[in-house]
Amino acid sequence: MKKKDVKILLVDDEPDILEIVGYNLSLEGYQISTAANGIEAVSKAKKEKPHLVIMDVMMPEMDGIEACEQIRKIPDLADTIITFLTARGEDYSQMAGFDAGADDYITKPIKPKVLVSKVKALLRRLKDSNEDVTDDIVKVGDIVINRVEYKIIQKGNEIILPRKEFELLSLLASRPGKVFKREEILDKVWGNEVIVGGRTIDVHIRKLREKIGDDHFKTIKGVGYKFVL
Repeated sequence: MKKKDVKILLVDDEPDILEIVGYNLSLEGYQISTAANGIEAVSKAKKEKPHLVIMDVMMPEMDGIEACEQIRKIPDLADTIITFLTARGEDYSQMAGFDAGADDYITKPIKPKVLVSKVKALLRRLKDSNEDVTDDIVKVGDIVINRVEYKIIQKGNEIILPRKEFELLSLLASRPGKVFKREEILDKVWGNEVIVGGRTIDVHIRKLREKIGDDHFKTIKGVGYKFVL
């Protein structure tokens, strides 16, 4: 995909941030649109179908967490990458963002060049997040993973997972019993160019345990995780 075809939606209630971030990403050739709050973000996302949404957490009328949850319910935006802008040290916001279906977060303040590199790494997921996948539908134990429709069937029940939870489950279940090191998980699910917090994997595993079942995921202390049948 060429840069001129990539659509990015910026959401923040601070005009200065929209201007600075928008300007630097426009210089890279991306199509940029903006929204000042969560309500406007959901409306524009439905209409414009952006490839990437960069959204502040704390906003008037509708915050970023709720806006993310609503966007994740829109089938046409299933592949849209959502990353939050969070102030340094806002661990709660980061965890709440992942719970709402966000793919990543960007800590502000952030230098323009670093931001551009981060965006490039995020967009790289659009083309290669599943580059190692060969089977569209995989059955492991009582779970059927449909990699085309991004959905899970467990004992006849359909489970819809946020993008990163799905990709993490898909990776671990691709080789039941294999211990995936944390570095390998970050590389294959988040991309080795992306810097994420140390608790990112743990948060996603916790959510998968709640939705799929605790018995399917085993923690190998100091190493990583494996999927258990």
